[in-house]
Amino acid sequence: MQEGVKMETASDINLSMPQRVIERPLQLYLFPVPEERKGTEEVKETVPSYWKGVSEKDWNDWRWQLRHRVTRLDQLKEILELTPDEIEGIRHSKGRLALAVTPYFLSLMDPVNPNCPIRRQAIPTKEELHLSKNDMFDPCGEDKDSPVPGLVHRYPDRVLLLVTDQCAVYCRYCTRRRLVGTSERSITQGNFEEVLKYLKTHKKVRDVLLSGGDPLLLENERLEEILSRLRAIPHIEILRIGTRVPVTLPQRITAGLLRMLKKYHPLMMSIHFSHPREITEAVRRACNDLADSGIPLGSQTVLLKGINDKPQIMKKLMHELLKIRVRPYYIYQCDLAMGTEHFRTSIATGVQIIEKLRGHTTGYAVPTFVVDAPGGGGKIPVEPNYVISREKGKMVLRNYEGKVYEYPEPNVIEFKKTRLMGERRAATRKLIG
Repeated sequence: MQEGVKMETASDINLSMPQRVIERPLQLYLFPVPEERKGTEEVKETVPSYWKGVSEKDWNDWRWQLRHRVTRLDQLKEILELTPDEIEGIRHSKGRLALAVTPYFLSLMDPVNPNCPIRRQAIPTKEELHLSKNDMFDPCGEDKDSPVPGLVHRYPDRVLLLVTDQCAVYCRYCTRRRLVGTSERSITQGNFEEVLKYLKTHKKVRDVLLSGGDPLLLENERLEEILSRLRAIPHIEILRIGTRVPVTLPQRITAGLLRMLKKYHPLMMSIHFSHPREITEAVRRACNDLADSGIPLGSQTVLLKGINDKPQIMKKLMHELLKIRVRPYYIYQCDLAMGTEHFRTSIATGVQIIEKLRGHTTGYAVPTFVVDAPGGGGKIPVEPNYVISREKGKMVLRNYEGKVYEYPEPNVIEFKKTRLMGERRAATRKLIG
């Protein structure tokens, strides 16, 4: 845990409660019915076969999902056909990044294919044990920009507030793996008071992003306390929540949560999506409910080798996001976090993906590709180069098809000369008159 940051229990949920193990054969049917077989029939929530003894009410209860996260090798062996690499990775995950997967998110995984894009994000492999010379303990340099525990102040008018170190699912490429999952607690009242004191004396701050961990894992009452006290600071205009819960635990988007969040507009939400297969009926419902509550939704996607690094996969994801009223916002180059080299692509891969989006689909489906500069330089946009040359009086550009166009620049010098001559003539007429 980051030195000086004290956390308290995120809620009164007994997170150590053992999972209810149900004896089942390995013949699992964890995927939804393929699209071609659905026809026009209504899609209904069903409990996957491994959890057949669980009622629909429990399955759709976010607290049940959180209590019954799969956290042990012996549990996973009953659900997935694990490879030797996965088994070794799971055995050595303790002390590196916690293993925890909600039953819901686990049900989206292919039980026999280790290359399943959902499975690769959440199940450790032995590749995590490899530490590259480029890996960094704190890849985004957040600790050095932390004036008080739990707060990161890098940009002039906005701050990052880490309210918990708990996530519903621990993504294996997590940039904050030095912090998350270490205690599964929320920020203490004492540290929160220090944050409020700091913000009240820094009047340039107008935007607060709540992150962690995942803020939506706090109970409604605790989350509302944080939001209400931030909203009471006059110069804070915008509140944002960074979350992956609508993807990994969509059951959390309850009527009670929505009623509470609506009190604190303008409130925005950045949701972490990685692959089109994550967008299930439950996720569609959660995002539509959030949008219906007046919350602008944006997506954040980490570029991941072998998961979403193909232009056609990323385009499909962006299209599916727009259909559930989520605006593609950022694609991130994978950070230099410890043990994540196997997830990282070249920066050129991200540029190529943007090249295949810009002009080839609606502009709303084209996010900004950014590199979070190692060591704390902030987000740097990296785009395809559409400028061929800059010449006197013109700029030479290419479009998405590679066609070349010239744009004549305004002649500022001639404009100034003409204006000056006009002013002189007007002054002369005035003197004569």
